[in-house]
Amino acid sequence: MDTLLVITNCPDEEVANRIALALVEEQLAACVNLLPRVQSIYRWQGAVESASEIPLLCKSTVAAYPALQARIAELHPYEVPEIIALPISQGLPAYLQWVASAVTAGGRA
Repeated sequence: MDTLLVITNCPDEEVANRIALALVEEQLAACVNLLPRVQSIYRWQGAVESASEIPLLCKSTVAAYPALQARIAELHPYEVPEIIALPISQGLPAYLQWVASAVTAGGRA
């Protein structure tokens, strides 16, 4: 199974909920966890910035990733949102099978 953990950060709860709901409803992610606020410090356009953000942890598949990435980018208000994918090399087989069965490669089911 080619399971991924896709991470993105959102500026507020409204955006985080909108993106999470869309990804699950459109079968691009089996599950999305909204984490508590974090403080992000980063360099943007030559200046050091700080922002309070809501991290999303999206469980998906390699096959669905291109559509998931495109959908996050479409829904996200940031000019360049963080969208990164980490492979899940190990996990409870039943859970990984559930992720695979809950996600469709094309999405928007």
